Amino acid sequence: MAKGYRPVRRDQPFLLPPDMREWLPGDHPVWLVIEAVEDHLDTSAFHARRRTGGPGTAGYDPDMLVTLLIWAYANGVTSSRRIEAACWQDISFRVICAGEVPDHVTVARFRAAFPGLAEDLFTQVLVLCARLGMGQLGTVALDGMKIAASASKSANRTEAGLRKLAAERAAEHAAADAADDARLGEGRRGDEVAPGAGPGSRAARIAAALADLEAGREAAGQASREQAGAFRARNQAGRPGPPPAAIAVDAAAAKLARARADRAAQVTELERRAAGPVIAGSRRDRPRAGIEDYCLVRNARVALEKAQARAAAQAARAAARDAGPGPVRNITDPDSRLMPVRGGGFIQGYNTQNVTSADGLIIATALTNDTADTGCFEPMLARALAAAAVITARQPGHTTSASTPLIGLVLADAGYCSARNLTTPGPDRLIATGSRRTLEQAARQATTPPPRPAASDPAPRDPVAAMTARLATPDGITAYRQRGHIAETPHGHIKHNMGIRRLSVRGTARATAEWTFITTVHNLLKAITTSRLTRQALTSLAS
Repeated sequence: MAKGYRPVRRDQPFLLPPDMREWLPGDHPVWLVIEAVEDHLDTSAFHARRRTGGPGTAGYDPDMLVTLLIWAYANGVTSSRRIEAACWQDISFRVICAGEVPDHVTVARFRAAFPGLAEDLFTQVLVLCARLGMGQLGTVALDGMKIAASASKSANRTEAGLRKLAAERAAEHAAADAADDARLGEGRRGDEVAPGAGPGSRAARIAAALADLEAGREAAGQASREQAGAFRARNQAGRPGPPPAAIAVDAAAAKLARARADRAAQVTELERRAAGPVIAGSRRDRPRAGIEDYCLVRNARVALEKAQARAAAQAARAAARDAGPGPVRNITDPDSRLMPVRGGGFIQGYNTQNVTSADGLIIATALTNDTADTGCFEPMLARALAAAAVITARQPGHTTSASTPLIGLVLADAGYCSARNLTTPGPDRLIATGSRRTLEQAARQATTPPPRPAASDPAPRDPVAAMTARLATPDGITAYRQRGHIAETPHGHIKHNMGIRRLSVRGTARATAEWTFITTVHNLLKAITTSRLTRQALTSLAS
């Protein structure tokens, strides 16, 4: 039995060992992060943006700041003020900064320089992981993840609301100018910036949101005009096809007019030929269909009526949309959008796109404010192929020939399904044509799988139907079942383990840089947790 308690001596000169290297165990992950940044990553670009040699106190080492931010994001600490507090309170943070605690302003300004630098850091960590033997490219998966922006849904405004806010701000500026004139007299230069009118001000964000709405409206109109021009060019070249919705009624009316004119010319020619004597019972004695009763005219008239019905339905839907709030923009972060999330509802955020290897390495990443994933497939495929070339060239024992495919199979869910994405050149792919449940049911019900076409056969006319048939085969559904584990695991790690569910910066450029940095941290942590990144491995890489 203990005879007493250990003394609590808070006035003791040293409560920690004098040597900081003894504060944490030798196998603590923070030592690996420090060594990886200092000895295996090129941070010269970060050094180039720092000002040294001038008046004032010495600055903080960029290597230390990069390491600090990596460790902070790895532990879900993204606020610059919380990072500063952790440098005082957390031993691992104190070890990184060696007791020289940077204030939150320094951390925020250093992070603001990420656009243009985060992509290079991502590539360097990818190369480091490849040199450690990571990056299994036989099967990769593409998936999107919605992440909240540094903005609230309540800050969304319609165009009318934005114009009202802009008018209110203009009135406030005018009132401030009048007050300054009354206070300072007429001696002002007249080129002073009004209060709150700086580039990062509320007025500037309102103007940016209005400009984005107008640009979106103009882009939609330009797209409709381009589609109409392409349709007319195809018709003139003898390659008819379905007209775009914007000119479907006009195209159907023009087709009906041509059919009536053609039939009128035929009737006139037949009447001219029938001017002579007519033998009873001959073909010329038979009754002829008039213009409106002619089969081609009837078909064209029916097509026009259907086009008019579709146009009326579209107009009704547009009227219903106009009766609602209409398109909105956020006055805190005008680049962010309302994003639908799984389970229903919306968040104010961005759509991140990631290509993940079979061993959990994010090999390509991007961030967009487009709510749909379909248009991201081709650019992400190009990024993945470029990353695969970098990884393959730096993996141990690299012997890949030029004819060996860098990526064996690409998996993607139904959000990426389109005829274009299924047929665009590139690696073999399995893109879901429906929900997972639908695919599994089709695979269970398929008793005799359809034969796959040979390489010499022409491409199927309906690529979606061909992909549906392929996913119903045992090989197809077995390969597709890997998608969930490969694609979803990094997203769960970032959100649940790293604790990052919201970005800390605003604007597409800064948000993209922060997300790229987050995926960089994920890859570095993946190397540590899989025991690929160790002291022994780093030593062998250095030698």
